[in-house]
Amino acid sequence: MPSTVLALFADKAGQILDHPYLEMAGRSGHQIVRVEEQDLIPLPEGSRLFYLPGREALGWDSRKKAFEGTRTASLGDRRRRGLAVSAFLPPAYTRTLLPAARYEGKGKTLPLWSYTAVGLRKDGWVAAAVRTDPVDHSEVCHYDDRAVLADVDHRLQKAPRNRLLRQLARCATDYHCFAAKNLFLGRWEAPLPTSPSCNSNCLGCISLQPSDCCPASQERIRFVPSVEEVVEVAVSHLESAEEGIVSFGQGCEGEPLMQVPLLERSIRRIREKTGRGTIHLNTNGSDPAAVQRLCLAGLDSIRISLNSIQPSLYDAYFRPHRYGLDDVVESVHRAKANGAFAAINLLIFPGVSDREGEVEGLFSLVERTQLDMIQMRNLSIDPDLYLRIIPPPKDPCLGIREMLRLLRRRFPALEIGYFNRPKELFGARLCEQLPF
Repeated sequence: MPSTVLALFADKAGQILDHPYLEMAGRSGHQIVRVEEQDLIPLPEGSRLFYLPGREALGWDSRKKAFEGTRTASLGDRRRRGLAVSAFLPPAYTRTLLPAARYEGKGKTLPLWSYTAVGLRKDGWVAAAVRTDPVDHSEVCHYDDRAVLADVDHRLQKAPRNRLLRQLARCATDYHCFAAKNLFLGRWEAPLPTSPSCNSNCLGCISLQPSDCCPASQERIRFVPSVEEVVEVAVSHLESAEEGIVSFGQGCEGEPLMQVPLLERSIRRIREKTGRGTIHLNTNGSDPAAVQRLCLAGLDSIRISLNSIQPSLYDAYFRPHRYGLDDVVESVHRAKANGAFAAINLLIFPGVSDREGEVEGLFSLVERTQLDMIQMRNLSIDPDLYLRIIPPPKDPCLGIREMLRLLRRRFPALEIGYFNRPKELFGARLCEQLPF
C-alpha cells in the first residue's frame, strides 16, 4: 500500500522541512509515483541529505488525489516554494526511486551524486531503497581517520619515493575514499590506480568532466606508476590484509585496460612474491584480448561496468571510442573461459534499469555468460540529464525490488551484492541473507 510518509522540502536558506500534509512521492524515470511501504527503509547511518537547486519538491495531495508542488500547496496562511530534497546513500544500498521533483529549467546541472527519494515518518527519516549487500565494510564505525592519518605518515616515511602511495594517501585524506583508507588500515580491498587516460567519455565520469557539464567528484591520477611502485603497494597489502584485495580501475583514474603491459607485468611480479589475496580489475571491458592476457597472467576477478544491455542506451551514456557493447560482453566470456570470477557493475537508475526489456536482456546476459555476480551500483548523475540522452520508455517497469527478486529466484548460483568479493567468498551467495 502507499505510504503515509510526509514529503520533505527545503527553503531558500537550505533548511529541510517536512510538509504539513503532502505525502512523500517518488520518481521512476519520467513518471512521478506514489511510494509503496515496501519501498521504504529507515535512512541508513552515513547517509546525507541535501536539496536540489532549481527543482521544486512534489508530493501527493490525498484530498485532491493529485501530485502537487510545494508552490501550489498551502502552508498555513501563505504559499511558499520549496526545493526538492534528496538522500545520498552509503555503499551497500540501492535506491528504488528518485526524488519527486519538477525541473524548472533554470537550475544548473546537478553534481555527480546518486539522488534518492526521502521522506519523514513518525519514527524518523526514510528512504526509497533496499539493502543489496550484507557486508558492512562501508559503515562509518570502521573508519577512524586518526588511525588512517597515523598510518599514512608511517607508510610515506617508509616509501617516500612511491608516487602511487602518495596518490592513495591523497585519496584517503582529501577524498575520503574508503578503499584508499583500507590500504592504510591494512584490510579488505585497496586500490591500485594506474591510468590517466580512457577510451570512454562517460556522461557521468567522476574523475574528468568538461567544464560546461558538472564538476568531477575527484581529480584523475596524472601519471602512470612503475611496475615497482605497483608491486610494492600491492604485495604489502596482500601479505597482511584480512580478506585482502588489490584492485586496478578506480574512481581516480581512467580505464586500466589502456595500461595492459604495465598491469600484466605487475600481476606476474605480484604473484611471484605472494600467492595470498585477490588481484582484481574494475574495467569497461573494452578489449577482450587484453582481458584474456591479464587472466593468464594471474588476475583472479573482474568487474565490468554496464548501464544497459541495449547498445543505444549503452552508447548514450558510455560514449565509447573504438569499441562497443559486443566487445564488453565478449570480455565477460573471455574472463570466465580463463578462470576468473566475473561480475558486472550494473549502474542502476529507477525507471530505466527495471524496465521489462532491460530485465529480460539482463537475464539473457547471465544465461549466455554464466556470470558469477551482479553488483548493484546507483548511477551517479543528474536524473534530468540522464533522461534527456536516453530513448523514451516503450515498456512498463517492474520495480527495482521485483527485479532483484526475479534475479535471485531465476539464477540460484548468481551472487547479488555491492562489494567485490575476496577469493574466500567466490561462489558464496550472501544475497540469501537479505529480504529483497
